[in-house]
Amino acid sequence: MEKLVLNDKSVIPNDDLIFSIIGENKVHWQKLMASLRQKYPDAQGQWNYYNDGKNWLFKMVRKKKTLFWIGILTGTFRITFYFGDKAGPMVESSDLPASIKDEYKNGQRFGKIRAISMRVEADEQIENALNLVSIKIKF
Repeated sequence: MEKLVLNDKSVIPNDDLIFSIIGENKVHWQKLMASLRQKYPDAQGQWNYYNDGKNWLFKMVRKKKTLFWIGILTGTFRITFYFGDKAGPMVESSDLPASIKDEYKNGQRFGKIRAISMRVEADEQIENALNLVSIKIKF
């Protein structure tokens, strides 16, 4: 997995910093955030520095439920969702690509949860992320 780049605890991320790192993928960040504000106006995101990974991560939360995490990579960003076993049937029956379903089914387990993670570099990943958010909200 690629190394996240926001690792200076003293530099709090803001849009200018993020956009300078992700470059042309800024448009995908903006599209994701605008879609979330429109569909889920009560969802809130914030940057937190995590000492265990020594990185800043963006955490999107709705009603105390974490929807996803975003880590910044050089030239893009990675969005990660965690789902429990109960979400399996919804993931499997969704119109997500087979690669995402396979990642859920065969991915590494963290106790009772599994991760689905993707680099965002195209509109297709934004649509997949929004689909995963809708599944996450149902649980």
